[in-house]
Amino acid sequence: MAGEKVVANGINGLTGEYLVPPLEPAAVAAWALEPPEDPAVQAQLSQLHTAMTEASFGLPFDVDPASVEHAGWAVVFSTEEGDEVKTALEPLIEHRRQRIGDARTKVLEYRPGEGWADWLARHRTAPGNIVPEKVPYYVLLIGGPTRIPFSFQYLLDTEYAVGRLDFDDAADYASYVAALIDYETTTASPRDSTATFFGTRHPFDRATQLSADSLVKPLFEGFRSGGRFASAVSGWRIDDVLGEQATKAHLGEIFDGSGASGSPALLFSASHGVGGWPSGHVDQRARQGSLLCQDWPGIGQIQEAHYFGASDIAEDAGVHGLIAFFFACYGAGTPKEDAFAHTPGTPRQELAPEPFVGALPKRLMSHPQGGALAVIGHIDRAWGYSFVGGGERQLLPFQNALGRVLVGQPIGFAMKDFNEKYAALSANLSTLLQDAGYGDRAISEDTLAQVWTERNDAQNYVVLGDPAAALRIR
Repeated sequence: MAGEKVVANGINGLTGEYLVPPLEPAAVAAWALEPPEDPAVQAQLSQLHTAMTEASFGLPFDVDPASVEHAGWAVVFSTEEGDEVKTALEPLIEHRRQRIGDARTKVLEYRPGEGWADWLARHRTAPGNIVPEKVPYYVLLIGGPTRIPFSFQYLLDTEYAVGRLDFDDAADYASYVAALIDYETTTASPRDSTATFFGTRHPFDRATQLSADSLVKPLFEGFRSGGRFASAVSGWRIDDVLGEQATKAHLGEIFDGSGASGSPALLFSASHGVGGWPSGHVDQRARQGSLLCQDWPGIGQIQEAHYFGASDIAEDAGVHGLIAFFFACYGAGTPKEDAFAHTPGTPRQELAPEPFVGALPKRLMSHPQGGALAVIGHIDRAWGYSFVGGGERQLLPFQNALGRVLVGQPIGFAMKDFNEKYAALSANLSTLLQDAGYGDRAISEDTLAQVWTERNDAQNYVVLGDPAAALRIR
């Protein structure tokens, strides 16, 4: 809808104010016209645009991308990674090798400063040319974004099914690996056959009204009994926790497995993510990306009791085997610099001394009682343009991702629509910016703001966990 404001989620954890107030399209269009900070990224996006037009784009036609055994699996270590972490991953590598075989199970390395296309070239392939015997389709990155950058993950994810593990010590890696192997090799499931949709909705807040009414509620209605996708997921109970029910206590019960929702195998959550701590603040790493719950009383007010973070996961929480999808600012992590809100012509604001993966997903996946399989979340801010554009709902990437998870497909493959959306919008944005720069045609501020924000937003969804992990279907 022309002239509609661009809505971002996110509340400042110190002040209770919006991280970014609703913006006029003109302000966002000005950001889009700024030159890219890294010319190499622009070059890589141009290569991606070319690859998208080639007939060979994607896997060979006789390889099923939903089958890890067909498409292959690789683990990627930075050359700076320590031996203890590599040792902790050895049981998972052997576990995958036994199921997939040597030819399509790879242990690869990442060299500091290496770009997406350069990394593929060193492994004797290129964008638009997936060869599972060289670089398998499922790729697990090991380590934080200071060693393997988020930007590398975004670009590799346009073609491959990519996940990341980043923990504070080798013991946490070993804990995740042991829990994943246990989940995949035992017959008893630790989860109920339930998918829970959790969404806050505050009467004073346009962002959560939008996410509740145009994202969580229609997703829930599409999968529940009588919905469009009900027959495809007939073995699942579809549960909703919306509005006034979406409290911190109720979310804790979902993670604990102690409430009416039981122990859901899939949790989809949409809320504000908490951020705004100054770069290097003592609480930033521990709390940024926490989920703001219905307990929040209003703009300008904030307390720890209003949001759910890593420290709220109980020692006896039953999260083993869970897949969680958080629609929230910083739900997966935080970049070093603000990729969105800034004054054109000035340096970007530093958000953190270095980029980092969020504490909540790390806690969920390394839980001592057995960790979650994966967490899908957002790097940087989450925007209403994720699911609304031109006044219409744009839910297909969410519907397909959740549906694929519920029919037992690997989590990395389940996210393919988000990755393809990022690639397509990158190509479209490149063309729009060229046309605007050369004066070939006038580009409306609404169009430029929408495409730029949608592109960045689609880019920033990432999988934390092994992308080959999948729910066990009974």
